[in-house]
Amino acid sequence: MNKGTFIMAAMAFTGIMLNGCGESPKEEATAMIGKSDIKVENGVMTPEVLWAMGRVGTPVVSPDGQRIIYGTSYYSVEHNKSHHTINIMDADGGNKQCLTATPANETGATWIKGGSKIAFLSNEGGSNQVWEMNPDGSERRQLTHDKSDIEGFLFSPCETKIILVKRIKIKESTADIHPDLPKAQGFVVDDLMYKHWDEWITDAPHPFIATFDGNSIDEGKDLLEGTTYDCPNRPFGGTEQLAWSNDSKKIAYSCIKKNGVDYTVSTDTDIYLYDTENGTTENLCKMNESSANYGYDTTPAFSPDGTHLAWLSMKRDGYESDRNRLCVLNLATGEQRYLTDGKNGEKAPLFDSNVDSYSWAPDSKSLYFTGTWHGTTHVYNITLESDLKQITTGDYDYTSVTPAGNGKLIATRQSISEPTDIYSIESNGNITQLTAENEHILSQLPDIKVEARWCTTFDGKPLHSWVVFPPNFDKNKKYPALLFCNGGPQSPVSQFWSFRWNFRIMAAQGYIVVATNRRGLPGFGSEWNEQISGDYGGACMKDLFAAIDDVAKEPYVDSERLGCVGASFGGYTAMWMMGHHNKRFKAFIAHDGFFNMEQQYYETEESWFTNWDLGGAPYENSPKVQKSFSNSPHRFVDKWDTPILLIHGDRDYRILSSQSMAAFNAAKLKGVPAQLLLFPDENHWVLKPQNGILWQRTFFGWLDKWLNKQN
Repeated sequence: MNKGTFIMAAMAFTGIMLNGCGESPKEEATAMIGKSDIKVENGVMTPEVLWAMGRVGTPVVSPDGQRIIYGTSYYSVEHNKSHHTINIMDADGGNKQCLTATPANETGATWIKGGSKIAFLSNEGGSNQVWEMNPDGSERRQLTHDKSDIEGFLFSPCETKIILVKRIKIKESTADIHPDLPKAQGFVVDDLMYKHWDEWITDAPHPFIATFDGNSIDEGKDLLEGTTYDCPNRPFGGTEQLAWSNDSKKIAYSCIKKNGVDYTVSTDTDIYLYDTENGTTENLCKMNESSANYGYDTTPAFSPDGTHLAWLSMKRDGYESDRNRLCVLNLATGEQRYLTDGKNGEKAPLFDSNVDSYSWAPDSKSLYFTGTWHGTTHVYNITLESDLKQITTGDYDYTSVTPAGNGKLIATRQSISEPTDIYSIESNGNITQLTAENEHILSQLPDIKVEARWCTTFDGKPLHSWVVFPPNFDKNKKYPALLFCNGGPQSPVSQFWSFRWNFRIMAAQGYIVVATNRRGLPGFGSEWNEQISGDYGGACMKDLFAAIDDVAKEPYVDSERLGCVGASFGGYTAMWMMGHHNKRFKAFIAHDGFFNMEQQYYETEESWFTNWDLGGAPYENSPKVQKSFSNSPHRFVDKWDTPILLIHGDRDYRILSSQSMAAFNAAKLKGVPAQLLLFPDENHWVLKPQNGILWQRTFFGWLDKWLNKQN
């Protein structure tokens, strides 16, 4: 439920369900779904308009720096499907072309053979396999004919080897154990981590090392043969969790080598170095006790000159929202340094927030990374000596960055006003937009105003919020306002663009949106970020009240028409506030929130989260534990008197749907107006187009009913 879960996951599907399609790779579309030509009626952004927008994936620059390939996803509400294409353009944004205009889903494109070919995944034959084609889309040819779906791939630098990510069976089915019961659906569970995110654990992703002769790829050998570990890491890891050494002889990979209860209570994920020639494996995070790291280590990448290996590293075991540091290992000397911690002797971290994504500079002397500070996510450069420089500015979120030669960077950027597009960043600071995927839609919509606003907390600290105003805002009118309560709980309220929790569509319906960086969010220093653990009903809630009270004083805000909405921890927040808001709000919406914290402790699959944030099990008598569980929303139902909408996915195994059902039942038994929207086929998110439209219609229908919207 941390930032990694909700922000990085959106970018990390390199070859594994690229752009979050949420469909089986075996499922082929009956017709190609392409760019929408939707006409926006009266300039109003509706759910249908939002889902008509194309979604741009991470760009990959050609070896000569002259061309860029990138994925785009389109969604059809009518067919309730998504479609994924591969596109190419010149490095200056010219000569755009869709290379895969077929009904098949095609993802994970990368350059091979010196840039003369493009390798990609396609389900054209009914299963996901590796293909290649020319840069103009011609001479398509299937390279793998594996009996399993290929979920991701990574060619070695010499291109004679390739890593194929495939699923292996790790648990016998009921039919295996009881051949006379082939239709029985039950299975026996003997240990924990039997479910994760939205699936019952019966298999595991493993990297297979295969050979490539230039024409075909064999099925390969399982690098983790005989184990049940996940690699890439479940549930969101892709091929960014694996890296080839420059000489193609070694593979660095991220893995948590634990099972059962040990896996459920730990985040101790390490970086391993596998030697393809002798089959040996070295744990780079546990080389010696003095430098051993027991937190979450992921995303390895070798420097272009092969002398160093970088990765992202959290320090503390069990804390999935620990500060994500940029670690670099000198492969010759074994010296390991955390660059964003700063130079030796510095007391405070050089960058006191998370490194979200990164890439090496071509000269191997520095790295570029993206990180959030004060509600925006920007590109930074840091040298191996920990000299830090911010590259970009403005009210934006940069979500990926990669060098393109001659000092140029290629990045993806989004904001509260606009979805993701691709940009180039010149060495002189000039920024050029290379794609405008949704300009034909955005040009039909009136602009909105987004302002940063600061107020003072109950204990005198500065508190940042984004305030989003409706189109054609008139300060002489009064508007209803929504307090957005973020999830995670430690995910930043930055300039993100969401296809569900979208501030622009909320503003388009006539609401002022107040999105607050309350205590427990990154981008304001580690102390601020960590003040939420063990204090769920404390300072973070006072911060949210302070933010909405501050904005509600404005003459253009109708303080009698305030709503409170949120998902995950934000859903918990809405349910907690139901018993504490002192008549501030007229309506609540809680999506995938937890209602009974004691039940949540025993239900969730990632026990490390509840152990860290709540302090331990409900039966423990420590002050932190008792304080945590005393703030369970179910304890305050006697004070509930405000209409609430509960939304939940039945395939959400992080926070079970029983939590929203219990809250709905409690409200109805208490006589409080309530509505329950359940999705039998969705997880912690809502991925299917028609479900997404239903979500939005129900969301705004509830707000409009109880806030009595008037312009």
